[in-house]
Amino acid sequence: MRKIGLLSDTHGDVDQKILDFFQDCDEIWHAGDIGNYEVVHLLGREKVLRAVSGNIDSWEMKKDYPLLNRFKCEEMSILMIHIGGYPGKFEKKVKEELALEHADIVVCGHSHILKVIYDKKLQLLHLNPGAAGIVGFHSVRTALRFKVEGRDINDLEILELPRFRNQIESQTKI
Repeated sequence: MRKIGLLSDTHGDVDQKILDFFQDCDEIWHAGDIGNYEVVHLLGREKVLRAVSGNIDSWEMKKDYPLLNRFKCEEMSILMIHIGGYPGKFEKKVKEELALEHADIVVCGHSHILKVIYDKKLQLLHLNPGAAGIVGFHSVRTALRFKVEGRDINDLEILELPRFRNQIESQTKI
């Protein structure tokens, strides 16, 4: 079993409450628009960090973090890309990658909109954790936490934080 923390679009900002939310995680996955290396150091300090670069990331960061990352977690095949779309509207690159090799989970960022969608046609789970940083049009910062056990995902939880740190926050378990 692996405990996963998933976030995207930090744009150089990670709240301590997100770090606390990920405290018991084995791995942290970042779906792009990291923003700076301070975020990388905070997230990867004590955890395995798997990340892709996004459209706002520097050329240096793009050398360290690919635009697309395929990896295994337990018995699940993961495809992570920053700009990937969503079921029924996947971007061309995602469609090409899925035609080459099936993925059980497709992780995307970029939209700043939290989405968890099972694609029955492609038989995969799409995860977009929304935006965890304060830059963007979103009014709520979000992150996901879940467990991968073999071929199952369990205990999916959503952390919601107000975009501005002086507002009330919530945590939802689904």
